[in-house]
Amino acid sequence: MKYQAWVAKAAKQPMVLETVDLGPLGAEDVEVAVEHCGLCHSDLSVLNNDWGISQYPAILGHEVIGRVTAVGPNAKGLKVGQRVGVGWNSGSCMHCHQCMSGSHHLCPQVQPTIVGHRGGFATHIRSHWAWAIPLPEKLNFAEAGPLLCGGITVFAPLAMYAKPTDRVGIIGIGGLGHMAVKFAAAYGCDVTAFTSSESKFDEAKGFGANHVVSSKDSAAIKKLGGSFDLLISTVNVKLDWDAMIGTLAPNGRLHVVGAVLEPIPVAAFSLILQQRSVSGSPTGSPVAIETMLDFASRHNVAPQTEHFPMSKINEAFARLESGKARYRIVLDADF
Repeated sequence: MKYQAWVAKAAKQPMVLETVDLGPLGAEDVEVAVEHCGLCHSDLSVLNNDWGISQYPAILGHEVIGRVTAVGPNAKGLKVGQRVGVGWNSGSCMHCHQCMSGSHHLCPQVQPTIVGHRGGFATHIRSHWAWAIPLPEKLNFAEAGPLLCGGITVFAPLAMYAKPTDRVGIIGIGGLGHMAVKFAAAYGCDVTAFTSSESKFDEAKGFGANHVVSSKDSAAIKKLGGSFDLLISTVNVKLDWDAMIGTLAPNGRLHVVGAVLEPIPVAAFSLILQQRSVSGSPTGSPVAIETMLDFASRHNVAPQTEHFPMSKINEAFARLESGKARYRIVLDADF
């Protein structure tokens, strides 16, 4: 089958609209007509080959909201017309230890949606049925795309490591961080937001933060020593990591979801003496994504978005790269 898609021919080049042939539908796959697709910073990183894993030509877009238009003969649980979401991954082997234990996102053969696979900046996308997640009816579908990558990225550490009584710190109030604050507040945690931009203080409180601290204020950070049960770093820049680890309570955890390219130096004794931990995680399994979407639907957690028609995709990428987007961008299909 032939469809239209916005194609990146090479790194750091504008995308062009082309007709692409998706070939026959796999036996366990579904085809989804794209209605909305979030634009994530990971799309920009893959476009620019910042991580060295990009494959061109590439069709980006991995925060897809759409309706099922075709179902393979061995696909399960989905039907034509059903509204689903497809996130960072669109397939896994379904038989390895990780898949069989429910950690499909850690499968050695997991298939990223935009690396070696055609993504969602197109009229249609293909996915293994298990990775096409049914959407709760109460979800705002036009705004929900960023939940499928950014949302699960910040929800996962809360689900794994936080309790409603915990004190949680969120480093960075951007595309990931603003959703982390919303989820942590809805979870019942006492939330402290760290931001380097004083212009975001009031916004952070509006997202649900109980406290806001400048990440540039060393004295204020020092006063928080021994405070946090969980500290989630959503930024991709170098921080004073010793100071941040110092804010952890005994048994506290620094969890990294922002893709910092520089190594994170950690003093062993700062972990050992207070039994602290440093960890990280990618997105999540299909069940984890479904749980996150249900939680978001029940608690009215949604990203703050700006919308562009998909025909303005290159302008949207420029907006994202400028750092001016508040806080996620969604492209609406207008083929």
